Amino acid sequence: MKVITNRKYGPPEVLKLEEWEIPIPKENQIQIRIINTAVNTGDWRIRKPDPKVVRLYFGILKPKNVILGACYAGIVEAVGKKVTSFKVGDRVLGSRGIKMGAYAEYICEEENALVTKLPNTMSFAEGAAISFGGLTALDFIKRCNIQNGQSVVIYGASSSVGSSAIQLAKHFGAHVTAVSSQGNFDLVKSLGADETYDYESFIASHHQYDVFIECVGKSEIPMNLDHLKKGGHLVLVGANFGQMWDAFCLKVFKKLNIHFGPIEERLDHLHYLISLVNLGTYKVNIDRKFPLEDMVSAHRYVEAGHKKGNVVVDVTKEK
Repeated sequence: MKVITNRKYGPPEVLKLEEWEIPIPKENQIQIRIINTAVNTGDWRIRKPDPKVVRLYFGILKPKNVILGACYAGIVEAVGKKVTSFKVGDRVLGSRGIKMGAYAEYICEEENALVTKLPNTMSFAEGAAISFGGLTALDFIKRCNIQNGQSVVIYGASSSVGSSAIQLAKHFGAHVTAVSSQGNFDLVKSLGADETYDYESFIASHHQYDVFIECVGKSEIPMNLDHLKKGGHLVLVGANFGQMWDAFCLKVFKKLNIHFGPIEERLDHLHYLISLVNLGTYKVNIDRKFPLEDMVSAHRYVEAGHKKGNVVVDVTKEK
């Protein structure tokens, strides 16, 4: 099978196409032929690495997990003898989290992992794209306990997390202000944003909000706090190590409501997102597609920071 490996840290060009043996499922595993995967912020940050502190977990000198890719959608090709929840031919989607490994034509997944059936109303591309942005946005929004009538500002609103956060905040009854480049105003409005600002105009404004969701790590914490009501919640999705340290100190010593760090990936959250798709109240926005063989270009595009929603990779073809 074809895989994309990341055997050393560096620019997108360190990613290489290799041929590996197809994995055989154990008795409690399912073998999945991946149709689509996605390239997310977490992928390029681990590859680079950025921040450098990620080496402490993913490998000091070189990556421990040589295949990146957290999210996927595909078809069950084989099942272990103890598997009862899935059968051959099932359409599935899932997330492997920091275990990664989805830049491959086949994976073997535990039956009780973060994997579920892909409804016929969703494409494989949508299934692969829904996990990263959707689960991240939902986890942070739940932490903030967003209520009907609250005001929420989403900074970096056209990103995968931002485009998900707009829709989820609206679903919970918030008034949503989207901050993005002017070229993305139509997109964020179509997802439900009530107001739009470009970055420069927003920084110059003096409006304050109940919740500030920073999705791209490109603003400073003092500016975020200036736009936050007393007792409000600040979410730092794309914070670097320095920002996370500052946020930790503010959280501990000034008792501010600041949320950052890894999310808790939960199957019930994934099911919740799928239910919203089925109801027509949540849309998985896909910006571009790349073939597996052009993963370098996909990483280069995502790392540039101008994508609108999600970037999907075609791994194998649907039969």
